[in-house]
Amino acid sequence: MTGFITPCWKNTRQPFERLWRHALLLALALVGVAATASVELEQIRVDRQEAELLLHVNLRLDLGPAVEEALSKGVPIHFVAEAELMRDRWYWYDRKLAQVSRHYRLVHQPLTRQWRLQVSSEPINAGGVGSSIAQAFDSLQAALDVIRRQSGWKLASAADLDPDARHHVLYRFRLDISQLPRPFQISLGNQQDWNLSLTRQMRLSSELVR
Repeated sequence: MTGFITPCWKNTRQPFERLWRHALLLALALVGVAATASVELEQIRVDRQEAELLLHVNLRLDLGPAVEEALSKGVPIHFVAEAELMRDRWYWYDRKLAQVSRHYRLVHQPLTRQWRLQVSSEPINAGGVGSSIAQAFDSLQAALDVIRRQSGWKLASAADLDPDARHHVLYRFRLDISQLPRPFQISLGNQQDWNLSLTRQMRLSSELVR
């Protein structure tokens, strides 16, 4: 009887083993896809130098394969970072005291095999803006490092602050899909790689305000 049971048990086990292996590979693939595109806040701080408040932000920014493929085809990608200095008001909406923003336009240049990054305090259209600063990089990661490290932004002057009130900074970062070519926007759908955004809030200490 044993000779008949053993082959039957092996035959029924093999499909389950194959199914389990396929499920494991699929789970690992899904994890890999989910981890390809992300943006996280590593650090945010505000320093006071003389009569000015300076904002410093470090991001962990990883582009997914869809965004990198678009860049490789010459599609410009835009990012926006902005911070607002708010004064708390218990009786009404918080009051905005100051706002600072940076607009980034990243594009790959196939002829030179370089990455060109423009940075401006204003939105950058296809023709650029007069106040933008442009840099060329030999690698995508080198260009992204400039976006990841946002240092020394003048957020406000000390004179703008009320030493008797509470203040906080509202920081936002996003990939600006509205700057993409219109046909490209329509084809995106709900692709996760393009949903790169974050919002964080930081409370200012009394030492910074006074």
